[in-house]
Amino acid sequence: MASNEEGSIGTSLHGVTAKEQVFSFSADASSQIIPSDDPTAKFSLPVDSEHRAKVFNPLSFAKPHMRAFHLGWISFFTCFISTFAAAPLVPIIRDNLNLTKTDIGNAGVASVSGAIFSRLAMGAVCDLLGARYGTAFSLMLTAPMVFTMSFVTGPVGYLAVRFMIGFCLATFVSCQYWTSVMFNGKIIGLVNGCAGGWGDMGGGVTQLLMPMVFHVIKLAGATPFMAWRIAFFVPGFLQVVMGILVLTFGQDLPDGNLSALQKSGQVSKDKFSKVFWFAVKNYRTWILFVLYGFSMGIELTINNVISGYFFDRFNLKLQTAGIVAASFGMANFFARPFGGYASDVASRLFGMRGRLWILWIFQTLGALFCIWLGRANSLPIAVLAMILFSIGTQAACGALFGVAPFVSRRSLGLISGLTGAGGNFGSGLTQLLFFSTSRFSTAEGLSLMGAMAVLCTLPVVFIHFPQWGSMFLRPSRDGERSKEEYYYSSEWTEDEKRQGLHEGSIRFAENSRSERSRKVALADFPTPETGTPTNV
Repeated sequence: MASNEEGSIGTSLHGVTAKEQVFSFSADASSQIIPSDDPTAKFSLPVDSEHRAKVFNPLSFAKPHMRAFHLGWISFFTCFISTFAAAPLVPIIRDNLNLTKTDIGNAGVASVSGAIFSRLAMGAVCDLLGARYGTAFSLMLTAPMVFTMSFVTGPVGYLAVRFMIGFCLATFVSCQYWTSVMFNGKIIGLVNGCAGGWGDMGGGVTQLLMPMVFHVIKLAGATPFMAWRIAFFVPGFLQVVMGILVLTFGQDLPDGNLSALQKSGQVSKDKFSKVFWFAVKNYRTWILFVLYGFSMGIELTINNVISGYFFDRFNLKLQTAGIVAASFGMANFFARPFGGYASDVASRLFGMRGRLWILWIFQTLGALFCIWLGRANSLPIAVLAMILFSIGTQAACGALFGVAPFVSRRSLGLISGLTGAGGNFGSGLTQLLFFSTSRFSTAEGLSLMGAMAVLCTLPVVFIHFPQWGSMFLRPSRDGERSKEEYYYSSEWTEDEKRQGLHEGSIRFAENSRSERSRKVALADFPTPETGTPTNV
């Protein structure tokens, strides 16, 4: 069996060998001698017993692992550009459509509210149909809405179109699901951090891209009120192109597309009712929902208000305000991957408990810097506070998706969907409370949002895994309940187990033993009569 091979997950120190290649710019195939009849020989990267890659090589486009990674994050990146394309052009659009502050605030809420429902649906689509179809459908079905923005004539139409464009943010769920089924748990924080962070970077790129496209079209002879409308054809076209690429080159799972594997009997078809039930009954799902609401949620809110905040408060030019605002989203290039990587490192040292501590630290720091941003009275201090706020918040997003893939094996897609929907819910809530009326200034809203985020990060202390423990509590002392196999097989009925439907969960449990702390792993390793642990 693959799980018993030397150096594979679940053998030496239950997967902790301190020799794994965690981040690689080149996969050294010569370091692994693979028999020609070994099924893993068809993969460009070394894989575990589930054929999930154990090495992350971002410079590679090898099928299926790295190709899925790049298709996933670029699709999400494109949708982020479309969703927030209007934000840096608001000073022009509001004059053309006679928008009030309330209209602009409500449209901002609408732009993220639609994704609450689409992300929930995307989770189920990924579990039942696969990430490839989910990603492509989201891109292709929302592209017409992006083109429609060019024909909006009033506040109601502006709000409605932004609401419908926001549905495309469901690609975040398919992106994170896709990478979670393609890569091993030991590096999942880094991989999900890069995929999510580089996709989120679209929020920063659009702050630069749309004013630049607007300016070029205006130089070509268009009036300002016509130029912003033509500019929306750019993100719409990008979505169509990505949808075609995903359908053409994507692959759902390491071994093939989900539908083909189900037809061949290699993968069993699951029932939506069962997938849904095990997602919603797990209390950890709802804590992640809240946590993501005040990490990714406030990041989405910032994407809608930050350009106007610097434009109005510090009297910057439109393009200058866009450049400053772009630095918030551009920090995703390194901040979210850093959070995921820090989560992986903490896991190697302290297990799942380390991941939870890293999550709390990053998210609390980000919230505190958000408070500072709202209280800053000079441009340099405001920019510094914004950058530190972005790093903390985005690192927390990366760290959170270092935890999420371990909550459930059977309902991974739906839990990813619920967690992602939490981000949109938090964004809609904070925009509605603090930025949609004249009750608070934008600066006051930022500080109040940060304070709210500090409080809403505290529930992380209640996340407890019986096999790994929590921030303050140790794992269960019950010999049976403290095993990974017990936790993941509990999602299957006895009848389903007799049919062998739970075998994927058992393999996942074996591969997730690396989430035990190093101390627990050493204590749990058998010691021979000589007093020296074997293989050490």
